[in-house]
Amino acid sequence: MDIITSHINADFDALASAIGAKKIYPDAVIVFPGSLEKKVRDFVDAFHPVEIKKLKDIDIGNVKRLILVDTKHPDRIGQIKELLTKSDIKIHIYDHHPIKNSDIRGELEVIEHVGAVSTIFTEIIQKKKIILTPLDATLLCLGIYEETGSLTYASTTPRDLMAASYLLKRGANLNIVSDFLKIELSREEFTLLNDLMQSLREIVIHSVRIKIGKATMDGFGDVAHLAHKIMDMEDTDAIVLLIGMADKILIVARSKVAELDVSQVLAEFGGGGHSTAASATIKDIPFEIIEERLIASLNKHVRPLKSVRDVMTTPVIVIQYNSKVKEAEDMMTRYGVNVLPVVKKDKYVGILTREVVEKALFHGFGKSKCIDFATTDVITVSADTPVSDVETSMIEQNQRFVPVLDKDKIIGAITRTDILRALYEDFLRKSRVSAKEVVGDSVLGLGRNISGMLKDKLPSHLYEFLKIAGAVADEFKFGAYLVGGCVRDILRGEENLDIDIVIEGDAIAFAKKLGEEIGAKVTTHERFGTAQVIKKDFKLDIATARTEYYESPAALPKVEMSSIKKDLYRRDFTINTLAVKLNKKDFGLLIDFFGGQRDLKDKVIRVLHNLSFIEDPTRAFRAIRFSERFGFKLTRHTENLIRSAIRMNIFEKLSGTRLYDELMLTFDETNPVKALKRLGDYELLKVIHPKISFSPELESLLQSVHDTITWFELLFLNEKYDKGMLYIMALLYKLNKEEREVALNRLSVTSRLKNKILNGLNAAKNILRGLKPDNPIEIYHMLEGHDIEFILFSMALTNDSEKKKAISHFLVKLRGIRPELKGDDLKALGISPGPEYSRIFKKILDEKLINRLHTKDEEIEFVKKLTKNLL
Repeated sequence: MDIITSHINADFDALASAIGAKKIYPDAVIVFPGSLEKKVRDFVDAFHPVEIKKLKDIDIGNVKRLILVDTKHPDRIGQIKELLTKSDIKIHIYDHHPIKNSDIRGELEVIEHVGAVSTIFTEIIQKKKIILTPLDATLLCLGIYEETGSLTYASTTPRDLMAASYLLKRGANLNIVSDFLKIELSREEFTLLNDLMQSLREIVIHSVRIKIGKATMDGFGDVAHLAHKIMDMEDTDAIVLLIGMADKILIVARSKVAELDVSQVLAEFGGGGHSTAASATIKDIPFEIIEERLIASLNKHVRPLKSVRDVMTTPVIVIQYNSKVKEAEDMMTRYGVNVLPVVKKDKYVGILTREVVEKALFHGFGKSKCIDFATTDVITVSADTPVSDVETSMIEQNQRFVPVLDKDKIIGAITRTDILRALYEDFLRKSRVSAKEVVGDSVLGLGRNISGMLKDKLPSHLYEFLKIAGAVADEFKFGAYLVGGCVRDILRGEENLDIDIVIEGDAIAFAKKLGEEIGAKVTTHERFGTAQVIKKDFKLDIATARTEYYESPAALPKVEMSSIKKDLYRRDFTINTLAVKLNKKDFGLLIDFFGGQRDLKDKVIRVLHNLSFIEDPTRAFRAIRFSERFGFKLTRHTENLIRSAIRMNIFEKLSGTRLYDELMLTFDETNPVKALKRLGDYELLKVIHPKISFSPELESLLQSVHDTITWFELLFLNEKYDKGMLYIMALLYKLNKEEREVALNRLSVTSRLKNKILNGLNAAKNILRGLKPDNPIEIYHMLEGHDIEFILFSMALTNDSEKKKAISHFLVKLRGIRPELKGDDLKALGISPGPEYSRIFKKILDEKLINRLHTKDEEIEFVKKLTKNLL
């Protein structure tokens, strides 16, 4: 016997999930361990969606499989908990709450970071093509809408919206949903709300304001919605309500800030939930003791605000005291800094500003020692100094750069930018700005922490590995950051499993330790300070935080160890400079030094500095590629910088290999024709050859290549071919032989690929010239033996629909036709081995191509007649 169950006092998500599970386990019986919420009971009484058994009518001893929905905590399933002691019980779990050590574990666990478990079942039902009645769809929709606050809570994910959309298409009735979710306070609830409001008292822990309310009520009821009402009315960071009922006390908690995860607080009371919403039920303990324990738990789990250690830039580029002033100017220009701490060996002695250096050079002191012009009496701080204290000192002393010291050694620095960013984040937190702005189809939080978004968009095992990575970094006292496209795409609401981690410290030592912790293979590249941590189901790329400078335009950069801020500054565009801190204290903290969030919101591609395309011209190709991929625009300034680089002939200095690599990445885009058109608009195709321009004729050919590739990949998923070669052939098609060779030399392709492309362009012309669409035998022998790229390019090149059909017929059917007879079969028929075999097999093949032979027996009879006639 199988039973489906959920938590005590089941809500709509629990009921809907149980009925969703019934669709997957049709022979299972639904049993709830306790009563349903009143509005849920009203729904069941009104619509009788499915038979629900009572626990007393079930023989626990006969239960072989337990299916848990919307819970996995043993204390939330009442007497059904007894089943967990059975050695032969099989457990299947469907839930959306975070995994905890005390949870029930099952042989099947479907635990997803979505707003409602009803979403999980809707997705399974959709995938399995299970039929839903309009009532089923309505109930699942009720589960999603209730659990996500009608898709408005911060825990809502894009998957919840997609599931709701699917249910509406299956007949979900929003009038019924609205009727049952409409919350009208009864007289008792209004009285309870008033009592709670009157009892509220505020405590402040690490600057997080928390209000605690207490009241009692007769009987039982759903009071979670009262917490939402109080949160809407009160200016506070968090609410905790203690509500006495007949024989228990219910704790309901809500939080608006990342510093307080209420699920952690209430886990100490046997409860659970999410970081922003949780609850717990306690019996036989007085209010006063519960409140005392609650405050202790809050003090334990509220995270403190920032110290200098959290926001400082580290490591810092320094200059020795006896270095020349001219050397200081060179370093400032090379690394793009305006202040250099001056050290004597490892001991800090002062700072040197660009303003002072320029004046010293003007007066002819370029060969003087840096210490002669250093400011030695500036304020310094330790890593544990509160940021607010540093802010005050910087204002009072009019100091824009504050060294951070550990004894006499400089370990970091605080700049005005660091202070402004910390102030801005604190302002958002203190003003309770929920700060949500739409970015594409997703929601971008402007608050401090996006750990919830990481949970939603990353597989659970990857999310857990990132937390382990943060813990390992803490052991080394390194800063660890998730960076790059993964962060960008998570904020766009997209999944990106390309995981890059930057370490402020020794990335190789970190990677080796992380590999030990998770049992993974580690490969290292000592020269570059990078490593890969590889497991069966994922790969992490790890690098030391670096800065770079270019000794000449378009040259490869020189790279040196640096801080996360400098590491992000060397990247191409602002949207790629976002990072997420992985260290335990600030896990999920979003780092945005250069306005990447703003540009994601505005859907623009913006370079970081004016020399960006001069230092690395490939960024122009990337700018256009990202623009087309995301539907973003290049800022006017970015466009102007590209045009300036073209006028200065910077792209002539770009190596052919790097240019070729960028083109290959462009060809891999979903629709590269649009990106190639944009490259043509900026005259960047002329970098390949001056005679290549994006004409309507070229656009038509490129689109035909794209359509041909799309068709081929749909039919032949596992067949390998060189996609980039097809697009290169299209770009070079209108050039003559000498011009094609010049273009291929510019791209630095290998001699083998060069010859293949040149031969392919000629072969395509010859194929189309000699192809006879009405004769399968001639089609086969014309195309057989040619590289697949030549055949596909021929198909894209021709406008003759009959010839397209002929090539398609060859690829889909003719090229797979082979005689079933082998040499041994001919020998068995008395035919002596020799050149005659080839002629016989050709004749068999030709007969099969025109559909005259279908079986091996027919081939044998054909050979007998053939050899008889020959004799």
